[in-house]
Amino acid sequence: MTEETNTPINLRATMVPNPGEHMRVKLALDIAIEQVRTEPGCLRYEIIEDSEAAIVLAEQWASREDLERHARGAALQDLQESLSALLAEPLKVEQV
Repeated sequence: MTEETNTPINLRATMVPNPGEHMRVKLALDIAIEQVRTEPGCLRYEIIEDSEAAIVLAEQWASREDLERHARGAALQDLQESLSALLAEPLKVEQV
């Protein structure tokens, strides 16, 4: 296992709600945040910007393995399903 594998991973996820769907996106995120924060290796998972135009979520994972486990997990799958019809454009996730 390399040292890089255990370096915390910081991500920013940006969601642009369809007109009139901000509250539904926020509700879906609130449910997911509660679940994801209990996942192994989750150091941070919180909304850092919230407006009608966009909602930005900051994530920090203890390792690449923890992030990969999260990506396969039920909470993220449920969130993506909930957001599928609520977003004006695809979810944008970037490493920061």
